[in-house]
Amino acid sequence: MSDTTVHPVDEKLPAPRLAALGLQHVLVMYAGAIAVPLIVGRALKLTPEQVALLISADLFCCGLVTLIQSLGFTRWFGIKLPVMMGVTFAAVGPMVAFANAMPGVDGARAIFGAIIGAGIVSMLIAPVVSKLLRFFPPVVTGTIIAIIGISLMRVGVGWAMGGPAPLAQSVDVPKLVAMVDAAKATAQAASAPIKLAGPVPMVDNPNYGSLENMAIAAAVLVFILLLVKYAKGFVANISVLLGIVAGCAVAIAMGKMNFDKVGKAHWFDVVTPFAFGLPTFDIVMILTMTLVMIVVMIESTGMFLALSDITGKKIDQPALAAGLRTDGLGTLIGGLFNTFPYTSFSQNVGLVSVTGVKSRWVCVAGGIIMIVLGMLPKMAAFVESIPQFVLGGAGLVMFGMVAATGIRILSTVDYKGNRHNLYIVALSIGFGLIPLVAPRWTQQMAHGLHPLLESGILLTAVAAVVLNVFFNGAKEDTAGAIEAAKTAEAH
Repeated sequence: MSDTTVHPVDEKLPAPRLAALGLQHVLVMYAGAIAVPLIVGRALKLTPEQVALLISADLFCCGLVTLIQSLGFTRWFGIKLPVMMGVTFAAVGPMVAFANAMPGVDGARAIFGAIIGAGIVSMLIAPVVSKLLRFFPPVVTGTIIAIIGISLMRVGVGWAMGGPAPLAQSVDVPKLVAMVDAAKATAQAASAPIKLAGPVPMVDNPNYGSLENMAIAAAVLVFILLLVKYAKGFVANISVLLGIVAGCAVAIAMGKMNFDKVGKAHWFDVVTPFAFGLPTFDIVMILTMTLVMIVVMIESTGMFLALSDITGKKIDQPALAAGLRTDGLGTLIGGLFNTFPYTSFSQNVGLVSVTGVKSRWVCVAGGIIMIVLGMLPKMAAFVESIPQFVLGGAGLVMFGMVAATGIRILSTVDYKGNRHNLYIVALSIGFGLIPLVAPRWTQQMAHGLHPLLESGILLTAVAAVVLNVFFNGAKEDTAGAIEAAKTAEAH
């Protein structure tokens, strides 16, 4: 290639083609981009208007950080490759744990404070993290991605059921009052301690596990599977988004979805920082989110190396550090603008490979489209209005594919020649499942440690890294990381 020849990564395509290809990138990532604010917003028990605000902020920051990453902003920020940035699923577990411990606006402010702190730390340590790839071979990254998907499946099933498992039943207050009165009378007559005659009476929630709602979730799932099997190219790539649209149509026809909140929302509004008030800062929460960001940046390293291989544009250590530093900057921006940690979306990396279009200006166009969508409150209100059971069918696919991607990466690991890898995977997944099967396992521990220990994703990450170093040392495996990143199309 001569010095005057423009590299395909830097090629500026005609505006109409740029817009069409940019929209394609947006549609491919859209379902995944809106999932995190929906999960965290509802875990925080925020109002519909506040959840809609999270969605607008998310889309706006997706676009803004994508521009920084693809265009480049000084020599310190931006990998200058075709990268679409979105909120990472890896942070969902810790954020939901935070939300459960402190729901409402106060919890949101604490989460945003942790994200801001982690973003600043991530920018500072980006050059170091870019050299830590040796500690995250496929046996580690595959295990982490698998447990992310497994952990999120609880959310997807909860959506299909109509809410998390604790909502299935509630205390039968009249019966409980009658039992207490009877126990008091018996205790007074016998001069004995008060003792209930049986367990606390519960009553089933009629809205939980509704057969109609589960049927719609199943219909969404079936529609997505039909598209995956029979559709081709772009339509197959956005099957999850089209499945959600189809589910909304069914819900509207059955009178289970309305547009009252959409009608009240403004057509245009500007996303502003600190909409929930000034963030609060907790050192344990910041440490937890920083550990998440280290894992995220390692994944991004593999993704950038894979993208370099796909596009044919080599990246050096400073460029890699600039890309990772943008993960940190994007996370800082997310915390300031009421949203969450950011990373490169691997399904968009897969789209670059599928379409063969390597120009980073396509992602610049996609970033501009995301910014515009983030300033349309009616769009966010519509997304927030989607019934949970519609998202349930799509959630099973989205989160299941994350787990399956981890399994695909693990399938490339050598188990015959190195049986120690089996122990790494087995024990790391075992640690990650502790908070799922024993949600209150930390109740005897210091309260400040709960957010750190209630995240199966973090437990898996720490266990996998430590076990890999113990069994395998810290051997450099750049080729393995690139192949693992190419495999990860659904995370």
